[in-house]
Amino acid sequence: MKLHYYYDREADVLYFSQGKPSRKDISEEASDDVVLRLDPRTKKVKGFTILNFAKRGAKKYAPLSLPIKAELLPA
Repeated sequence: MKLHYYYDREADVLYFSQGKPSRKDISEEASDDVVLRLDPRTKKVKGFTILNFAKRGAKKYAPLSLPIKAELLPA
């Protein structure tokens, strides 16, 4: 399944999603300004949101650790 992303410049929010979001999904705060979207049945990460994305990038050293595993497949 592909990972889709969208940046909302006005809100300064970056969204990543694997599959279509559902109202049944569970949101869980992972760290400051990072929210995970979980499948309610499997508890697997379906997407995540990064708040204040551009502001984070403006900082010289602003590492961002996400508590998710990713598998990259060839296109």
